[in-house]
Amino acid sequence: MRKIAIVGGGLGGLSASISLASNGCEVHIYEKNEHFGGKLMPVSLGSHTFDFGPNTITMPQIFDGVFQDAGEDPRDYFEWIKLDTHTRNISSNGEIFEMSTDVDHVMNQLKELDPYAAQRYSDYLAEVTRLYHLAEKEFFPRTFTSMKDYLSPSLFNAFTKVRPLQSMDSFHRKYFNHPLLLQTFNRYATYIGSSPFQAPATFSLIAYLEMIQGVYYVKGGNVKIAESMVRLAKKLGVHMHLGVEVKKINVSNAEAKSLSLSNGDEVEFDAVVMNGDLLEAYPKLVEERYRPSMKNKKVESYSPSISAFVLLVGLNKRLDNLLHHQVYFSSDYKREFETLFNGEYPDDPTIYISNSSVTDPSVSPDGDNLFILVNAPHIRAASSKSLDDYEQYRDLVYDRLESFGLHIRPHILHEKMITPHDIQAKFGAFRGALYGISANERKNTFLRPSNRSKDIRNLYFAGGTTHPGGGSPMVIMSGRNVARELLKGSVPKQLS
Repeated sequence: MRKIAIVGGGLGGLSASISLASNGCEVHIYEKNEHFGGKLMPVSLGSHTFDFGPNTITMPQIFDGVFQDAGEDPRDYFEWIKLDTHTRNISSNGEIFEMSTDVDHVMNQLKELDPYAAQRYSDYLAEVTRLYHLAEKEFFPRTFTSMKDYLSPSLFNAFTKVRPLQSMDSFHRKYFNHPLLLQTFNRYATYIGSSPFQAPATFSLIAYLEMIQGVYYVKGGNVKIAESMVRLAKKLGVHMHLGVEVKKINVSNAEAKSLSLSNGDEVEFDAVVMNGDLLEAYPKLVEERYRPSMKNKKVESYSPSISAFVLLVGLNKRLDNLLHHQVYFSSDYKREFETLFNGEYPDDPTIYISNSSVTDPSVSPDGDNLFILVNAPHIRAASSKSLDDYEQYRDLVYDRLESFGLHIRPHILHEKMITPHDIQAKFGAFRGALYGISANERKNTFLRPSNRSKDIRNLYFAGGTTHPGGGSPMVIMSGRNVARELLKGSVPKQLS
């Protein structure tokens, strides 16, 4: 029986552990924090409960597949709730556009806001559907662990067809004229921590997920996904080590031989899966001399994604006129991204609010549970922001919401602030980046780090920094893809 260690208990590590254990491997997961699931972290403030992230769930089939591959019914573990009309988008001058899988609802709004977009919307849906299916077939399943992946004729053919050289903003201007619609659909770039004015149009495929497949929520909170994966992993015999940090991966003869742990133990394994931010974890855990293909200088050359400034706010009442998701846009979206990638906080930020208690009052019985997120710059080497600075920015966010008619301050029972420095410390995120590597540069979009070390033959990588990319479905895919690589040469029971 092969003995495999997984460093980090995020969604990628959990999905890999389930796939490996269900195929006969002895699996050990080491997680330094006191919860599994990575950024899908539960937070409780009084009777108010929150998911740190993600709040918007798409591709439910990817999450279900983890359980189905192990011979389990995912509905025995958690329940999906589909949000047909899921996000209300509000412009700086108060105009509104609601996103929905109900095409009639969308079309009625488009006819009022942007007649040109109403004429082009069916073409837009057809094009983003095409982009998605190409990515699903040619990009998502690959691990780029061998030249076969890089030199595949079908991959090259697909690459030329996914609009790699066109920006997302340029692409959307073919279909939408109204400024609010452009902001609404360009916001997909932030799902990968990038700018729509630089990220490739390829990622417009996210519209297929939200406007055709749909947006979902898990009854009881999205954190139930991670909790369910932990429950299944334990059922399969995975050894779960909470509060135990891996301090070093010991390498000899180009192989990872053992792990040095925070409890003083040193444990040997046949293979190691590193589930975490590759740019932070790899240099920290493996001496530079053992990773000539990923020297410190190369690590520093990558452009991190944006980070986030988050407020978790429990209220003493339920506010009127809130959906599960809403976005309050800045007056100048392009300037906002220029400011962010210049390392500064926008003075006119776009503000996202998730209020899951609209859908599921049980998670916050005494009032709304507002997850408020503002895009923030990643941490620069010389940057420092004091608590006073962050508190002033919090007040700016509340002031901005009040300008939209949303008065939160009088109703606050509980409040928790999470900054880029907190994200860096809690999740081992390189420079506090929330989404790994930015997709503003084409090479970082299509040539992300491989899922296997080029220098250490039994070391694998899962997580948002590696292929296929950021976002919880992609992270789960990375874990399953790595498991598939590790199981080559054996006979997988379910994984295919």
